[in-house]
Amino acid sequence: MELRHLRHFVALAEEEHFGRAAERVFVVQQALSNSIRNLEEEVGVPLVLRTTRRVQLTPSGQEFLIGARETLALAGQTVERARQAARGEVGRLRVGFVSGLAFGGLPEIVRTFRALYPNVSVDLRELTAQEQETALRSEQIDVGLMLLPVRDPGLAARALWRQPLVAALPAQHPLSRKRKLKISDLAAEDFVFFPRHLRATYFDQVMRWCDEAGFTPHVVQEAIEVPTLLSLVAAGVGVFLPIQFFSRLSLPGVVYRPIEDAPVIDIVAVWTRKQGAGHPIVKAWLGVAQDVIAGQETATIL
Repeated sequence: MELRHLRHFVALAEEEHFGRAAERVFVVQQALSNSIRNLEEEVGVPLVLRTTRRVQLTPSGQEFLIGARETLALAGQTVERARQAARGEVGRLRVGFVSGLAFGGLPEIVRTFRALYPNVSVDLRELTAQEQETALRSEQIDVGLMLLPVRDPGLAARALWRQPLVAALPAQHPLSRKRKLKISDLAAEDFVFFPRHLRATYFDQVMRWCDEAGFTPHVVQEAIEVPTLLSLVAAGVGVFLPIQFFSRLSLPGVVYRPIEDAPVIDIVAVWTRKQGAGHPIVKAWLGVAQDVIAGQETATIL
């Protein structure tokens, strides 16, 4: 039994005439008659009553018509779902991201992507860069969002954001009265920061920057999460150097100030070279991410 047999049967049931049904499915009348006869032989019972004027369904044919319509509808849905998958419009996308992106960029991308691709389920997982590389290799996520560098040669990357570092200061700190700082202004300050093993790239870049300015930051307290570090800043424990994204996180007792010649942190989308960026859903995600970020940069310039 083939789908064409079902299409021929449904057309005959609805037209109640072999000639009109044949025209509807674009076959000659004899071919339609043979198709219905073959179908009846396979089912093993008569499906239609043939008269000189019209065609009527037998009770078995009436029941068969219900199933035939359901089967054709399901087949059509299956074909369309495959086409949607090829366009990246249906399926599941697993995205790893470093914590900072939750405060800038990522929410806008996810909101836009879900509006454009409502049939794609987006699974977000907060992971360090090292955890993302492992998850990509083991196919636990499809795409990662992390800071450069990407060390694994089996991974490909595309730049999305470039974000400068800023200073997070206690609101009553004397330096908060300045509109813009130099990194040397912070030489005598106590710092709060991530443990190096969790943010090695970030940590090393900040340390190199401070070393070039002639000092080594005095880190008095470490914490894993950015909100915790900013809470420590609000409490006056020390200053912090977050990516500019975090300045969106308004916390009582914390002010943010730009820093002259601040290093820029590159944030990239990463996927496995084996999979490639040609995967329809990953490709759709990257397209949305780039459009959203370009819109943010334009708004900032304006």
